Amino acid sequence: MSPPPHSWRSLLATVTAETARLGTIYERNLEVAGVTIKRGTAQLIDARSVQLGSEVLRAEHIVIATGARPLIPDIPGKKLGQTSDDVFRMPELPRRVVIVGGGYIALELACLMAPLGAHVTVVQRGPRVLTEHDDDLSKHMAVELPAQGIELVLNAQAIAVEPAVADGAKRVVLDTGAMLECDAVFFATGRVPRSDGLGLERAGVELDEEGAIRTDRYGATNVPGIHAIGDVTRRLQLTPVAIAEGHALADTLFGGMRRSVHDQLVPTAVFCDPEVATVGETERAARARGVVVDIYRANFRPLEHAIDKSPARALVKLVVDRASQRLLGCHIAAPNAAEVIQGFAAAMTAGVTKPQLDETIGLHPTIGEELLTLRRAIPDV
Repeated sequence: MSPPPHSWRSLLATVTAETARLGTIYERNLEVAGVTIKRGTAQLIDARSVQLGSEVLRAEHIVIATGARPLIPDIPGKKLGQTSDDVFRMPELPRRVVIVGGGYIALELACLMAPLGAHVTVVQRGPRVLTEHDDDLSKHMAVELPAQGIELVLNAQAIAVEPAVADGAKRVVLDTGAMLECDAVFFATGRVPRSDGLGLERAGVELDEEGAIRTDRYGATNVPGIHAIGDVTRRLQLTPVAIAEGHALADTLFGGMRRSVHDQLVPTAVFCDPEVATVGETERAARARGVVVDIYRANFRPLEHAIDKSPARALVKLVVDRASQRLLGCHIAAPNAAEVIQGFAAAMTAGVTKPQLDETIGLHPTIGEELLTLRRAIPDV
């Protein structure tokens, strides 16, 4: 099937306009709340002072929320590669793309560019993609991605990037001896905290071995009055988690309640095709801590594909504590998986059990309904 007609330049213009619109809204909300915005490069002087240009700002509490940046592996030719930050700065869609990495960003990039006509190869150093997800989800995506024309090269690591013969082309050298020619290389090998250049050492703030700021569960560092939230702490690198941490810190410092978000269930999604969404424990993690679990799983073709004749299949899975019947994990690879998982996150936060799910009336025909029709646990092997 030929890719649909599209305009990469129109896409760039739309993305740029939308991000600018959102940025304006966030700034307006801050101003309405009475927040003063100052722009510049800031450094800590001590636990109560920040240098911003020629100005010194003093406060009883200082919060560091500088986020993270893409990690670029230290290999020869690394400057020939790009990261996800560069995608919407490219003037044209590359014809051949190599993506190094097999996590969230790697699969999202692959599923953005492949349907538009790029030949995409994903290079993953391990035996599977989405290594932090449930094993069944990883296995499912190892089938679904190649079915879309996305090539997976597993158990291989990029050790160099070289210029190729063709003008502008590149060659990715793998430790297996293979070489992949392409027009663009993207490193999606993780993110590292933006903690350098902030004067943290001067203030005595402790970092871990990867440069993340060490905090307790409430966002407090080892230095009284200095706090850190979001990706710079490298706990859960998700936007809603950073927002929740900021809210919890405000409640703790000024709201008269000591509150943390790190004992909560956190839903997460990979916006690839099909969408992958999960909340709670994987089967492997639950068994590793000694829980006897019941597993409910179904692999099926979504009803919407009965008309378009797509061979794509969906996977839904529940991990249940056999003793209490409490739902420990929910894992989905299907259209609109993220929307479905949000509802299950609320139910699991409330302590939903498998019998309660069995009593719930399903909405037909939906992906969510499939999770309510799982009646028979998979026999233990």
